[in-house]
Amino acid sequence: MQVNEGIRAREVRLVDVNGQQLGIMPTREALRIARERQLDLVVVAPSAKPPVCRIMDYGKYKYEQSKREKEARKKQKVITVKEVRLRPNIDKHDLEVKLRSIRRFLADGDKVKITVRFRGRQIAYTDAGQELLDAIAAEIKELGTVEKGARVEGKQMIMIIAPRPDNKPEKQAEKKQPPQQEKEGVQ
Repeated sequence: MQVNEGIRAREVRLVDVNGQQLGIMPTREALRIARERQLDLVVVAPSAKPPVCRIMDYGKYKYEQSKREKEARKKQKVITVKEVRLRPNIDKHDLEVKLRSIRRFLADGDKVKITVRFRGRQIAYTDAGQELLDAIAAEIKELGTVEKGARVEGKQMIMIIAPRPDNKPEKQAEKKQPPQQEKEGVQ
């Protein structure tokens, strides 16, 4: 933003602290008015003809803007993608172990990328990988929804599952509940 002496325009449209229009005037005159009120002259619309300047406390404005940005960052939820790698000919128990970790990731509110890797001539039998991914999707349908269906990329097949929005992540539920402390009463 252009402030005070950094303003290069000859004339500016001046707006008061209260939002009242003071009219079009030379930049030096507008700067003199701002100095009399012990405030700054800030360009708020540089593309307008002539540029629109406002009289304000620039330091306070920057501080409030940084507070708003911090607050917006606090409200953002960072989504992490966890990856689970499988083989098309995985045994039943090994698949159950992988399913347990997929359920845990979804319960924590993370997305899960399931990758089936094919070695050598296994790539000719992608239907086995497709069946495996379909079985996994059916198994965990109560916790997550398929965001991106199974597709082959090189020598691997990938599917992405997102947690259901109606499931509350366990991590956040634990954080919101304050720890209960036992209070000993004096009698």
